[in-house]
Amino acid sequence: MALKDMWIPTDFRSVFPKGVLLLGDIEAQTEFSEDRNALKRQAVDLDREGNGSGKRMWKATIMDRAGGKANQASFDVTFVVDQVPVPSEPEVMEGLRPIELEGLLLKPRVVGNGQFKSIGFYIRATGIKGDTSGAKRPAADPGAARPSGKAA
Repeated sequence: MALKDMWIPTDFRSVFPKGVLLLGDIEAQTEFSEDRNALKRQAVDLDREGNGSGKRMWKATIMDRAGGKANQASFDVTFVVDQVPVPSEPEVMEGLRPIELEGLLLKPRVVGNGQFKSIGFYIRATGIKGDTSGAKRPAADPGAARPSGKAA
């Protein structure tokens, strides 16, 4: 089926009308290894065939402020970006920060087991609005430090 690996782009406010809170910190997402003694490696956005962006992956837990039941209020989100996103908003409580996800992508999946199955979503984002990590800044202009090529 061609749609099995399709990520659906969507607007942040359509999915989370009251916004979300970041619970704790954003951490590197590590690859699975059957060898317990192997060094942990950060996951990159590539599938087995080599398709994907090749960017590093980070994971975080967010809480939907409009969420109802406890099991429907928190989600894991994966950030696909080279540098860890840093929220600009201050904590509202210890370990809780309001954030707005940029480049939001959803992929439906079946959650639960037996007769209690429902539809859930994998959630990806390309960053956080107001990110203070410097990842979104354009590269510094090297022209000032580079000789112009003219003889002095």
